[in-house]
Amino acid sequence: MTASSATAPRLRARTGGPKDDGPKIVEHVVGWILVVVVAMLVTQLGLL
Repeated sequence: MTASSATAPRLRARTGGPKDDGPKIVEHVVGWILVVVVAMLVTQLGLL
């Protein structure tokens, strides 16, 4: 390892996933809406 590589800041590789700085409340609301929709589908189909 050289001196320049030891002092260089480490950069995280971006993989195209969700960004870390997005609004978390939107993610939670969409998740709960998905839970409710799946629960309604299960009850309408008589699977529960």
